[in-house]
Amino acid sequence: MTTDKSPNWDFKDRDIAILCELSNDPQLSSRELTGVLKSEYDIDVSHVTVSESIRRMRDEGVFREAIIPNEEYYTFALFEFKFNTEHFADNWRETMEYIKGDKHTLFFFLSDGEYQWKTVMMFRDRQRISRWIHDCYKEHGSVIANIRNSAVHNVLKFQTDPRIYEDLRDEQTE
Repeated sequence: MTTDKSPNWDFKDRDIAILCELSNDPQLSSRELTGVLKSEYDIDVSHVTVSESIRRMRDEGVFREAIIPNEEYYTFALFEFKFNTEHFADNWRETMEYIKGDKHTLFFFLSDGEYQWKTVMMFRDRQRISRWIHDCYKEHGSVIANIRNSAVHNVLKFQTDPRIYEDLRDEQTE
């Protein structure tokens, strides 16, 4: 998910409002957003300007769009990978690409601590989770000392809270 460069964007109030509203409802059209910007934020722009702003922010990498299935269709699982340092140097990249490219991987990230790779993965059932772990050890067990997995039950929030974008506005005034 990371790119070679960070987004270079000077946020206008309009951009922050657009991000807030799209976080609330990603299906809003640029025409609908234009009305919301006027009524909720007192920002008067055309739907063409709104559409162009969205396109430019997307192209610059200010936000990403992803299709995430309803959690009722899948069992989400958190996997944490501990390394076998004896074989890590020779095989880490192949193992990382295997995990990152797997169809079940929704989110893959690096962290500190004993378990340094973590993924959020999606499976149709628990048996497929067990099968995936088995196959991963079979293929890449020389790199992985342990996989710790946790099933994610009862997803209670699965969206970006629009208030997070207020931090951008606060940084503008500092």
